[in-house]
Amino acid sequence: MCDQHSLATPQPFGSPLPFEPGAHTGSRRRRLWELPAHTHCPVIGVCLPLGVLRKLVDKSLGGQAVADDYEVHVGAVNECQRRGKLSEALQRELDRRYAQVLRQFAAAKTTDAALALWQQACDRGDIAAALWATLTHPRCDVPAQQRVYRDVHMIQHHAGAAVRTDLYRILGQIEQGQANERELHQLRLRHQQLQSARQAEGEQQQALLMRTRAESIGKDSVIAALRAELAELQQAVPDLAARIGLTQRVAELEERNRQLVRQLGESRSPRMAAEAAPEPEPVRAAEDSGLAVMPIRLHAKAVLCVGGRDGSVSQYRELVEQHGGRFSHHDGGREDNARLLDASLAAADLVICQAGCISHNAYWLVKDHCKRTGKRCVYVDKPSVASFAKSLASLPKDALADVSPPA
Repeated sequence: MCDQHSLATPQPFGSPLPFEPGAHTGSRRRRLWELPAHTHCPVIGVCLPLGVLRKLVDKSLGGQAVADDYEVHVGAVNECQRRGKLSEALQRELDRRYAQVLRQFAAAKTTDAALALWQQACDRGDIAAALWATLTHPRCDVPAQQRVYRDVHMIQHHAGAAVRTDLYRILGQIEQGQANERELHQLRLRHQQLQSARQAEGEQQQALLMRTRAESIGKDSVIAALRAELAELQQAVPDLAARIGLTQRVAELEERNRQLVRQLGESRSPRMAAEAAPEPEPVRAAEDSGLAVMPIRLHAKAVLCVGGRDGSVSQYRELVEQHGGRFSHHDGGREDNARLLDASLAAADLVICQAGCISHNAYWLVKDHCKRTGKRCVYVDKPSVASFAKSLASLPKDALADVSPPA
């Protein structure tokens, strides 16, 4: 096309309309080359897609056009001014593409009817087919051409503005979509982390449940084995329950017997106990220590020894019993329960406190009790048999004579 005709610049779209004088008469539709030259630009630009136009130009040239889109458009517009191979191809393509709309416009027998159909197409926003059908309509006179030309001109302006608005909106939506995509990515990462944490927690709970079940099964197995063993023992010893009952009864009777014996011993007359008590022999420990021991009578009184060496307790007992007393011992809080000391102090008539080998709490407990009750207490610094014997020898002969025996 560029070899046959030079590319003349078409009339600027929007310049004064150089409409040709005279009106078209008859019922035949106009051909493309019969339209005013200034209408070729909107017809080619609006009614034909650029890809279809380039294919028709290449076909008419017998090769591929090397011009850009603008040059192809300008060349096609110039070719439409005369009847030729390209203009006829364009005519056939437009008639084929918009055949249905052309039939609708053929029913319009007046100019006003054709313009009414044109206005309806403008209202719908679909003007490509209506533009071709209106300009080629037999009743489209010069004023109708001017109206259509002005409408197309303004529609293109509005379309350009709308395209720019849509472009800005699309760009904004793209940015918003990118922001949403980033936020979605963060949410997905957070979801994956939470899902991993929940899965790990679930695995821990499952493992704990399995261990608990295993322990329960093991305990059930042990219980079942013990029950089976108990059943075997019961079968082997049919009277086991009766024997157990008898054993408990025997233990109760023995305890009752000990209580009765103890009550009987406590109820004996102090005078009979004193008469029955043998004369005390010289205390070996005292003789060994060189002490002049004056034998005294304890009259079956309770003597409590708090503290002292564990190996010497038997000798302490022997000394007290030789003097006619009843001996009891408390280690002073080292092994014996310190709370038992109160009961021992309450039951004693005489307290010998070996202060060198008892706890501080036991010492102050002994001292406080004897002070409150007025009970005689002898303090021994050295935990030895000689010191114990000396403490007994230091007592007056009638030290415990006025003390009534315990109930």
